[in-house]
Amino acid sequence: MNIIIPGTPIAKKRPRFARRGKFNAVINDQETEEGRFLFHVLLQVKKKLTGPVYVEIGFYFRRPKGHFGTGRNAGKLKTSAPPYHIVKPDSDNLVKFAFDCLNNVAWVDDAQIVQHIAEKVYDGEPRTEIFIKEL
Repeated sequence: MNIIIPGTPIAKKRPRFARRGKFNAVINDQETEEGRFLFHVLLQVKKKLTGPVYVEIGFYFRRPKGHFGTGRNAGKLKTSAPPYHIVKPDSDNLVKFAFDCLNNVAWVDDAQIVQHIAEKVYDGEPRTEIFIKEL
């Protein structure tokens, strides 16, 4: 099963807590982002997997303007531009967000994932590509 989510990859944020009188409330700032992610997933997922699962997930980011030259070198990549995406967001938080959104949609629970490979890459159009295979 292949799933492509257009747009800049999203990382899982830490939950925030607030006091409401005697009670503590948990605030989820990512409900809108999860909804957009799920919208694209539901269009592409045909069935929910129930067995062990293998996942390959690629997070593709657009290069910042600072990686490119100016003037006559506009559009050319600077030699000092890093080849790898080694800045935030962290790959583990990107994976956590994607796996949490895919729970009960592509698989029953993310505990079914027995192996996964994740990579962050600079590429033209920002997107998240997910390949899922039931073992």
